[in-house]
This record gives sequence, structure tokens and C-alpha cells, in this order.
Amino acid sequence: MTPNRIPCSQRQTLILFCLCLSILVLFVNGVFANQAYGEEKIVRIPFGAFNPELNTPVEVWYDPPAISVNVGDTITWVNNDREGHTVTSGEGAGRFGWMGNQQFGEPDGFFESDRFLPGESWSNTFDDVGTFSYFCTIHPWMEGIIKVESIIPDYPHDGSGKKIERFPILQITPDRSVEVNFSWDPKVIKTNEKVNFIYRFYDAVNDLPLLKLEYDIMIIHNGKEVFRDENAISGAGGDYRQWVFEEPGQVIIKFRNIESAGAVGNMAITLSEDPTGRLADFTAIVYENPEELTEKQIPIQPSKTFQFYYEIAVLIIVIPAILLGLILLLSRHKPKVSPEIKKSTPI
Repeated sequence: MTPNRIPCSQRQTLILFCLCLSILVLFVNGVFANQAYGEEKIVRIPFGAFNPELNTPVEVWYDPPAISVNVGDTITWVNNDREGHTVTSGEGAGRFGWMGNQQFGEPDGFFESDRFLPGESWSNTFDDVGTFSYFCTIHPWMEGIIKVESIIPDYPHDGSGKKIERFPILQITPDRSVEVNFSWDPKVIKTNEKVNFIYRFYDAVNDLPLLKLEYDIMIIHNGKEVFRDENAISGAGGDYRQWVFEEPGQVIIKFRNIESAGAVGNMAITLSEDPTGRLADFTAIVYENPEELTEKQIPIQPSKTFQFYYEIAVLIIVIPAILLGLILLLSRHKPKVSPEIKKSTPI
């Protein structure tokens, strides 16, 4: 019995189909790889945002009112309200300012959606780092805020952004006498988070720990010296320093004038008297913390406004009611005055 064979023309068609399918898969993978850099995030404008009154059926003007993204990310605003809105960078009029002199807000020109209607959306890709306030020019009490961050790597790197392959970092002083073992924790430094700079000193020739050294250490942040400790003494071969950075930027940690301070490791290990050639520099980057959108930065939202008015209502209604009740209570206990009895005088 002769086995069934696929005709030559069908085999060619099958091979061509497989080739096209492979090309399609590679293309799709390339598309998704490109999209991985620019993630899309959604901000919704809820129904009722158009209404500034106390009974507004929303808790926020923009949902979410504060959002953090990376450089290259795209935010899409979706209008779920019943009126048209804008997304305009700048300072809005605020929850109460729309009734005063600043009733229309002040655009700053970074981005502008123009008016988009219910059911429509508008998108913007953010290529610059910064914190951007925005509002609706039609309903200027509606405000939101965006924080755009650099893409923060998940590995230690130096001040130029180059990945550090070997961590802790080992650096030998120019006079080839001391090896500095240096690292920091956490490995990615962010603003307003405590970072530990950890270091140990070794004899570069014999690879033995130098147990007691005197040295100067400095921390330079964005070109400005923020910390200096001169004539510091290392114990047990090393030490650490803690610091909190309030701003992003480059950091340089400098060691200078490393010299003996008593017994130094093995008694056979000695350092020359001139410490000027014993120095080491290490660099890193501080990133702005994406979780730092504080409560003060977030615009006043309807739910908070309602709570504010509720507290005022307590002061205006409840307290006078209590006072009135006390007055009524005291009036009930007021002693009664007997009527004057008229006495008759005999004629």
C-alpha cells in the first residue's frame, strides 16, 4: 500500500505559510517590546465632575487625582461625565477660587487637550521629568496632578547610570596600598529614604583587613558638599554612614587622607606616613521617589470638601442648638416669684 504524500505544490504552500507566520510572530514581539517602554495608564473623569455643588455624586474630579508615571509613559483621560472637559496643564482655580478672582485658572502651556466630549478620550505621552498640575478650563475647580519620573533601574549603578557588575565595589587607592570595599543599601537610592553607605578597608598587598584607620569622608550631592567627617576612625576594619537625600541627582562619596591610627590589622602591615595618595571616589544616582505625592500636593477633592462643610455645619447648627437647650433647661429651674399680696387697710 503506497503511503499518502503531500503534493509538492501543497508542501510549498505550507512552507510559505509557516514562514509568514514566523515573520508575523517576530513583528508582534517587536511591537510589544516597543510598548514595554511606554506604558499606557488611564485617568477617568467620573459622572458628576461638572457639578461643583455639595451634592456632587463623585469623590474625585479625576480618577485617580494623583498619578505617578515614568518618562515615555502615556496617560489617557476618558470622559465618563455628561459634559465636555479639558486636560490643561497649570494651576486650576481650586475648590473655592472659581467663585473669586482666579475663576478660570492659569494654564502654563505644557500640554492642552482642548475640549473632548462625553464618551471621548484624550492621550498624552510624557517625555520630561517633573511634577505637573492640571485642570479643566471649562470647570476650573477640577484639578489633578501628575508626577513623571525617570525610569528607575532595579540594579546598582554609578553616577553616569552604568550598571555596576561587581557589588560591593572594590577600588584600590592610587598609591596601591589600600583597597576600599564600598556599597550602599538599598541598592537603588531614592529621595527621602534612608541609605546606608557601607565600607571596609583592606591591605591591597596582603589582602588583610586594616582594623584601625583614620580618614576623611565627604558626601557631594549635585556638586554641593552636604556631609564631611574629618579624622574619622574606622573600627573592626570598616564603618558606615547614613544619609537621607531630599532631592534627586548625582552623588559622590569621597575618601581622603587614609592613614594608620594605631594597630593596623596584622602587625606586619604598615602604611607610609604620607596619606595624600590614599584616596577613593565612588558615584551613584539619587532618584525622586515615585511614592512622594504628599497630601499637600493633591488638590482638594469633592469628598474632602463635603467633610469640610460637614464640620462647619456642626459648628453652625449643633453648637447653637446645644446652647439653646441649656437656656431652656436653666429657664425651667428658675425660682418662681410669688405675686404680691395686697393687704386691705381699714377705713
